[in-house]
Amino acid sequence: MTHRLFDFAAMPPRDVYKLLIGTVVPRPIAWVTTRSPEGVANAAPYSFFNCLSSDPPILALGVENREQQRFKDTAWNIRMTEEFTVNIVDMANMDAMNVTATPFGPEVDELEMAGLTAAPGLKVSCPRIAEAPVAFECRRHVGIEIGRSREIILGEVLCAHVREGLTDPARLHTDPLKLDAIGRMGGHGYSRTRDCFDLPTLSVEEFEASPLASRRRAG
Repeated sequence: MTHRLFDFAAMPPRDVYKLLIGTVVPRPIAWVTTRSPEGVANAAPYSFFNCLSSDPPILALGVENREQQRFKDTAWNIRMTEEFTVNIVDMANMDAMNVTATPFGPEVDELEMAGLTAAPGLKVSCPRIAEAPVAFECRRHVGIEIGRSREIILGEVLCAHVREGLTDPARLHTDPLKLDAIGRMGGHGYSRTRDCFDLPTLSVEEFEASPLASRRRAG
């Protein structure tokens, strides 16, 4: 089995970007809502996103700057207000999410343009998206500038809004089929998360009794 080497130090940043987003898949989508210092609501999707810690609960966003190194509205609003909400995108909200990806000016309320309902935040002043199955209200924990083009924003989750029926209140297990989240692939590609399976982690004893361990011993 052969592999081709890609030396990132010798590649233009755009080519590195294309290789990363085409191979690190599927990526969860953070549908981020903020409010500008002037009070205008903003919504935009980001797929450089994940949860990094549960104690404290930390979510991470990677936000790329615009041309001429200007902040995107999301990054600017978070920097000025230190608040944001991460909404999870399900299949039912795919088209509305795509509308909010349109590069509107900072004076435009993307929630209004997409026909979405802005529900008031409980712990933060920015809204959450009422149609989203899950929303995490966050306070900016720290921002890390990665070169000139991108900022990584860590947010501490203050509370979560979860649609009734998605999560078992006793075991706190969320049903992935009911959540019906979508993920980001390369280019304009997306994926559904309904095709899933369970694969329990093996104990040492279970591994030793497995066919793989037997083949390793025989080899």
